[in-house]
Amino acid sequence: MNYPNKKEHSNKSYIEYGKRGMTLESDINSSNNYYLENDIAVIYKKPTPIKAVKVNYSRTKITEAYYEIPSTTDYNGIYKGKYIDFEAKETRSKTSFPINNIHKHQIIHLKRIDNHGGISFIIIRFTSINKTYLIFTKDFVDYFEQNDKKSIPLSYIEEKGYIIKDGYNPVIDYLKIIDSIL
Repeated sequence: MNYPNKKEHSNKSYIEYGKRGMTLESDINSSNNYYLENDIAVIYKKPTPIKAVKVNYSRTKITEAYYEIPSTTDYNGIYKGKYIDFEAKETRSKTSFPINNIHKHQIIHLKRIDNHGGISFIIIRFTSINKTYLIFTKDFVDYFEQNDKKSIPLSYIEEKGYIIKDGYNPVIDYLKIIDSIL
């Protein structure tokens, strides 16, 4: 199909792997901003640790870098005196969450937070069915350790997790679920 700017566009869909999870991330960032501006919680996106190898100082631009160490999880902060740490993931699947979407070192990290009295969980968005869930680390790990499956069925997430309804401000009010368990 040709458009007025003479660029050709197709209707083929493709996955831009570098931007998977960006919609969920954007919604969480917006929600965290709301929480911060309204003095409800202080929760931030953790930067990915990189080591700059080459820098163009005249343009103040990193031209080559690599991941120094595997990052732990996406977000951390404090809410009502409790430390919070969580990972956010999206999947296009309509029936399950692929376990390989979360790395082993992230699961270990979330378990450590849980073991030390912090609040740890995973927010999973099923983009194909437009549903977002919060599942606590204990429930996620219980399934992961007791099953030899490569994915967690949506039915298990619906049973053990909590649906996060879309809203206006905050966009996804995951702290409402935390309030229900505190």
